[in-house]
Amino acid sequence: MPYTSRLKRTYAAVAFASWLMLVGNILLCININVSLDTNSVYSHVNNLLTVIFMFSVFLSQQNESDHIKGTDFMAYLWKLFVQAGLAAYVCVVMHVGYLVVARHWFPDSKYLLNIIYSINFALFIYFLARAFYTWKKLILFQKSKSLHTEWRWFEWLMYGSLLLTLFNISYITYIFVPLLCLLVLYIFFVSVNLRWVAYLTLTKKWRSILLLIVLLVSAVLFGRYFQVLAGNPNLVADHFEHPFVLLMLFFVFIYAFISLLVAVFSLPTSSVFEQKRDDLMNIQKLSQSIQQGQDESQVFDMLFDSTTKATGADAAWIEISDNEEDVSHMLNLDLAKISRIRQILKNLNLDHVDYINNNLELNNYFRELGLPYKSLLVVALKSSKRSFGMLYLLKDIDHGFDRESINTVRTYTNQTILTIENLRLIEDSLQNERYKEELKIASAVQDSLIPKSFPSDSWFEVSTYAQPAKEVGGDFYDFLMLSESRIAIIIGDVSGKGVSAAFHMAQMKGIFHALMQDDLDPVVFMTKANSALSRCLERTSFITSSLYIIDYKMQGLMFARAGHCHTLYYNSMTEETFYFVTEGLGLGIIRDASYAKRIHKLYYDYNPGDVMVIYTDGVTEARSPAQEEYGEDRLKDMLQQTYHLEAEDIKYAIVNDLKTFIGDAHLHDDQTLMVVKFRNVQPKIQM
Repeated sequence: MPYTSRLKRTYAAVAFASWLMLVGNILLCININVSLDTNSVYSHVNNLLTVIFMFSVFLSQQNESDHIKGTDFMAYLWKLFVQAGLAAYVCVVMHVGYLVVARHWFPDSKYLLNIIYSINFALFIYFLARAFYTWKKLILFQKSKSLHTEWRWFEWLMYGSLLLTLFNISYITYIFVPLLCLLVLYIFFVSVNLRWVAYLTLTKKWRSILLLIVLLVSAVLFGRYFQVLAGNPNLVADHFEHPFVLLMLFFVFIYAFISLLVAVFSLPTSSVFEQKRDDLMNIQKLSQSIQQGQDESQVFDMLFDSTTKATGADAAWIEISDNEEDVSHMLNLDLAKISRIRQILKNLNLDHVDYINNNLELNNYFRELGLPYKSLLVVALKSSKRSFGMLYLLKDIDHGFDRESINTVRTYTNQTILTIENLRLIEDSLQNERYKEELKIASAVQDSLIPKSFPSDSWFEVSTYAQPAKEVGGDFYDFLMLSESRIAIIIGDVSGKGVSAAFHMAQMKGIFHALMQDDLDPVVFMTKANSALSRCLERTSFITSSLYIIDYKMQGLMFARAGHCHTLYYNSMTEETFYFVTEGLGLGIIRDASYAKRIHKLYYDYNPGDVMVIYTDGVTEARSPAQEEYGEDRLKDMLQQTYHLEAEDIKYAIVNDLKTFIGDAHLHDDQTLMVVKFRNVQPKIQM
């Protein structure tokens, strides 16, 4: 028998034995007509047995499970109601039965009243213990070290209130009342940890609301029962007045009530989060289309379904350029209306370009057309080399396409274009020698993934360098403007080489652009990216990465690393050059919820003139002909010598030193380097 099971049974046996002795002590007091209100031996025995019983019941539930497994929170709520919440209704039935029996057969029977009261008290304590540790599991879902410490103190303080009962100390004094008030405030502080609610779907939220309501009713029924009997002269011992019991009931009720409120008020936004989740899943499906052996028509099917659902379009169609602009998909439109809309766009010189009009009624041509639609979004399906077609979306309301929906559509179309290009490259490779064509495909994919230039602005300058060890590399970097004053920069290294590495780079690029549309915190991004990659990454593969978010308004940056190289930094104020050493584990290594504990965020206020060097391990692990590593120290020395130069010159100095160091030696790993220098004069921003 496992140790925890033996321990639980031991506590349960102690609880049962102490309860039997407690009942025996009460019956003995009735028999000899002794009141427990006096400071007698029986009163002290009653307090001791009560404390032992309550403590044993809680400890037996504590050892059942310390951690929540998975995200099936409904199972925990349902289990709590079935195994403990129903006890309140049993309590009501027993009380009604007692009233009937007392009225007809045993009026004013102290024995019967106190026995039923003791049974209901045992059921009540069991309910509180089950609820207390069920709430603990929910509160500590995705726990942090600080939250774990807060809960530990809370648990000790709650158990500490048992001492008041043990020593028969009145808590209604000027000493203990303020302490108990502070503990009540602590209960509210602990009860706001409700991360689990965000993981419920709309349907599960409705079910959780119903379960929380019946659990609240259970708590109220128990409380009302003991409140009604509090003034009964035939009751020997009133266990409900103990501070531990009152505090536990208050916590159980408050956490259930706050959870209910959060679940109710989050109902209107549940569909939004589910839509975001569906968007991410659709992007993953597009990324996996190549590996699943799908053809272009299936990719266009996914694009059409995904964009119409994401935007709520009332009408739509797709034109494919390869088929002389044939309409391949249609929704609530016929070819005649499509032809007239295309002719209007052509007359306005808007044919084959991105176009948005959120009020078609202001345009005479569209108004004369008599369509019921008021908003139009046109997105060109094209890469830097060729055009694949056009996507048209219409809605029957004005201003139907906002910034978020447009960004979502463009993310879908970009991923579709990349997927189709990869499909076509694969199709071409099958006609030639497999090995050479695979390298050519992966090289083209990798080239399309890496941006050729970064946005130029007045706050910082960026210079990049990338050198694959072979025709195909596993390094990548990218950026995304989050707002006018915020930019996200990502760098990474995919394990392995060749075509599979290039495909994983495509998946990571799609995930980056999809998730960062919501301007996520770096730690949240890494956690969600790990979850997404866990579904499509081979078990033997992983990705190291670092995500940086530069905020011009706040003049700071925050970042998180997932197993990637440490960031090299020069501080112009202190004139120090150092590495940011932070914890982080590669994406895809751990594929469950515990990964969130492996990632940490760092925030740093940058100064004008600061320099940040981001790189992959191909730089520091490069070897000379004598098999010596370039190393972090040499890279640090180069930055110390060149920090006063422009970003481009710093990069060239490092690269030239690296090439001199390597000499004629073979390049074993891809080399990627990015230099970010914050300009000496930072523009003033209106806050």
